[in-house]
Amino acid sequence: MKDSVDDHVDVWSGELPGLDPRVEGIVVRLQVLTKYLDRHRDAVLAEFELQWWEFKTLHMLRRGGAPYRATPGELAKQLGMSAAALTSRLDALERRGYVERSHDRDDRRKIFATLTPAGLDVWERGIGEILRVEQDLIHELSSSDRIRLESLLRRLVAATEKSG
Repeated sequence: MKDSVDDHVDVWSGELPGLDPRVEGIVVRLQVLTKYLDRHRDAVLAEFELQWWEFKTLHMLRRGGAPYRATPGELAKQLGMSAAALTSRLDALERRGYVERSHDRDDRRKIFATLTPAGLDVWERGIGEILRVEQDLIHELSSSDRIRLESLLRRLVAATEKSG
Protein backbone atom coordinates (compact mmCIF):
# COMPACT_ATOMS: atom_id res chain seq x y z
CA MET A 1 0.00 0.00 0.00
CA LYS A 2 1.32 3.47 -0.91
CA ASP A 3 0.52 6.82 0.63
CA SER A 4 1.36 10.45 -0.12
CA VAL A 5 4.52 10.23 1.97
CA ASP A 6 5.98 7.71 -0.48
CA ASP A 7 5.89 10.41 -3.17
CA HIS A 8 7.57 12.88 -0.80
CA VAL A 9 10.32 10.38 0.01
CA ASP A 10 10.84 9.54 -3.69
CA VAL A 11 11.29 13.22 -4.58
CA TRP A 12 13.68 14.00 -1.75
CA SER A 13 15.69 10.80 -2.14
CA GLY A 14 16.63 12.02 -5.59
CA GLU A 15 17.51 15.49 -4.33
CA LEU A 16 19.37 14.63 -1.12
CA PRO A 17 21.87 11.82 -1.71
CA GLY A 18 22.48 11.14 2.01
CA LEU A 19 18.79 10.93 2.91
CA ASP A 20 17.72 7.72 4.61
CA PRO A 21 14.31 7.05 3.03
CA ARG A 22 13.11 4.95 5.96
CA VAL A 23 13.93 7.67 8.51
CA GLU A 24 12.31 10.32 6.29
CA GLY A 25 9.23 8.17 5.79
CA ILE A 26 8.79 7.54 9.50
CA VAL A 27 9.33 11.15 10.54
CA VAL A 28 7.03 12.59 7.88
CA ARG A 29 4.32 10.04 8.66
CA LEU A 30 4.50 11.01 12.35
CA GLN A 31 4.12 14.64 11.28
CA VAL A 32 1.13 13.82 9.05
CA LEU A 33 -0.56 11.91 11.88
CA THR A 34 0.10 14.76 14.34
CA LYS A 35 -1.46 17.26 11.92
CA TYR A 36 -4.46 14.97 11.40
CA LEU A 37 -5.06 14.62 15.14
CA ASP A 38 -4.54 18.36 15.75
CA ARG A 39 -6.94 19.29 12.94
CA HIS A 40 -9.64 16.95 14.25
CA ARG A 41 -9.09 18.03 17.85
CA ASP A 42 -9.47 21.67 16.83
CA ALA A 43 -12.67 20.84 14.92
CA VAL A 44 -14.10 19.12 17.99
CA LEU A 45 -13.18 22.06 20.20
CA ALA A 46 -14.74 24.48 17.71
CA GLU A 47 -18.03 22.56 18.06
CA PHE A 48 -17.90 23.37 21.77
CA GLU A 49 -16.69 26.94 21.13
CA LEU A 50 -13.46 26.23 22.97
CA GLN A 51 -9.92 27.26 22.19
CA TRP A 52 -7.13 24.75 22.75
CA TRP A 53 -5.75 26.76 25.71
CA GLU A 54 -9.19 26.77 27.36
CA PHE A 55 -9.57 23.03 26.96
CA LYS A 56 -6.04 22.40 28.20
CA THR A 57 -6.69 24.45 31.33
CA LEU A 58 -9.95 22.58 32.02
CA HIS A 59 -8.07 19.35 31.32
CA MET A 60 -5.44 20.12 33.96
CA LEU A 61 -8.14 20.87 36.54
CA ARG A 62 -9.95 17.62 35.69
CA ARG A 63 -6.71 15.68 35.80
CA GLY A 64 -6.30 16.25 39.52
CA GLY A 65 -9.50 14.34 40.36
CA ALA A 66 -12.43 15.48 42.45
CA PRO A 67 -13.01 18.19 43.57
CA TYR A 68 -11.23 19.29 40.33
CA ARG A 69 -9.34 22.21 41.77
CA ALA A 70 -5.81 23.53 41.95
CA THR A 71 -4.01 26.67 42.95
CA PRO A 72 -3.10 29.04 40.13
CA GLY A 73 0.57 28.30 40.85
CA GLU A 74 0.01 24.57 40.43
CA LEU A 75 -1.88 25.12 37.18
CA ALA A 76 0.76 27.50 35.83
CA LYS A 77 3.46 24.91 36.51
CA GLN A 78 1.45 22.09 34.88
CA LEU A 79 0.77 24.27 31.83
CA GLY A 80 4.34 25.57 31.63
CA MET A 81 3.40 29.22 31.83
CA SER A 82 3.72 32.22 34.11
CA ALA A 83 1.24 32.90 36.88
CA ALA A 84 0.39 36.25 35.25
CA ALA A 85 -0.53 34.60 31.95
CA LEU A 86 -2.59 32.03 33.79
CA THR A 87 -4.56 34.76 35.59
CA SER A 88 -5.93 36.04 32.29
CA ARG A 89 -6.85 32.48 31.29
CA LEU A 90 -8.70 31.93 34.53
CA ASP A 91 -10.46 35.28 34.14
CA ALA A 92 -11.74 34.23 30.72
CA LEU A 93 -12.82 30.78 31.89
CA GLU A 94 -14.52 32.27 34.93
CA ARG A 95 -16.49 34.67 32.69
CA ARG A 96 -17.68 31.67 30.67
CA GLY A 97 -18.79 29.89 33.83
CA TYR A 98 -16.31 27.01 33.47
CA VAL A 99 -14.09 27.86 36.45
CA GLU A 100 -14.61 29.57 39.76
CA ARG A 101 -12.00 30.91 42.13
CA SER A 102 -12.29 30.82 45.89
CA HIS A 103 -10.14 31.42 48.95
CA ASP A 104 -8.98 28.57 51.15
CA ARG A 105 -11.00 28.47 54.37
CA ASP A 106 -7.90 28.00 56.52
CA ASP A 107 -5.59 30.41 54.69
CA ARG A 108 -7.37 33.32 52.98
CA ARG A 109 -4.18 34.13 51.04
CA LYS A 110 -4.45 30.83 49.19
CA ILE A 111 -6.73 30.77 46.14
CA PHE A 112 -8.15 27.75 44.35
CA ALA A 113 -9.45 27.50 40.80
CA THR A 114 -12.21 24.90 40.63
CA LEU A 115 -13.91 23.32 37.65
CA THR A 116 -17.63 24.18 37.71
CA PRO A 117 -20.34 21.70 36.66
CA ALA A 118 -20.55 23.54 33.31
CA GLY A 119 -16.76 23.32 32.91
CA LEU A 120 -16.77 19.62 33.73
CA ASP A 121 -19.62 19.02 31.28
CA VAL A 122 -17.93 20.79 28.36
CA TRP A 123 -14.63 19.04 29.12
CA GLU A 124 -16.33 15.60 29.27
CA ARG A 125 -18.16 16.13 25.99
CA GLY A 126 -15.01 17.45 24.30
CA ILE A 127 -12.72 14.70 25.55
CA GLY A 128 -15.28 12.09 24.52
CA GLU A 129 -15.20 13.32 20.93
CA ILE A 130 -11.42 13.68 20.89
CA LEU A 131 -10.99 10.12 22.19
CA ARG A 132 -13.41 8.85 19.54
CA VAL A 133 -11.30 10.40 16.76
CA GLU A 134 -8.13 8.89 18.23
CA GLN A 135 -9.72 5.46 18.65
CA ASP A 136 -11.12 5.49 15.11
CA LEU A 137 -7.64 6.19 13.76
CA ILE A 138 -5.76 3.65 15.88
CA HIS A 139 -8.35 0.92 15.34
CA GLU A 140 -7.26 0.84 11.68
CA LEU A 141 -4.52 -1.40 13.08
CA SER A 142 -4.94 -4.90 14.42
CA SER A 143 -4.62 -5.43 18.15
CA SER A 144 -1.14 -6.93 17.78
CA ASP A 145 -0.05 -4.05 15.52
CA ARG A 146 -1.30 -1.53 18.11
CA ILE A 147 0.73 -3.28 20.83
CA ARG A 148 3.84 -3.31 18.65
CA LEU A 149 3.43 0.32 17.59
CA GLU A 150 2.95 1.44 21.19
CA SER A 151 6.13 -0.39 22.19
CA LEU A 152 8.14 1.13 19.34
CA LEU A 153 6.88 4.63 20.06
CA ARG A 154 7.64 4.18 23.76
CA ARG A 155 11.26 3.38 22.84
CA LEU A 156 11.51 6.53 20.73
CA VAL A 157 9.96 8.70 23.44
CA ALA A 158 12.28 7.19 26.07
CA ALA A 159 15.25 8.01 23.82
CA THR A 160 14.15 11.64 23.55
CA GLU A 161 13.62 11.85 27.29
CA LYS A 162 17.15 10.53 27.93
CA SER A 163 18.76 12.98 25.54
CA GLY A 164 16.80 15.98 26.82
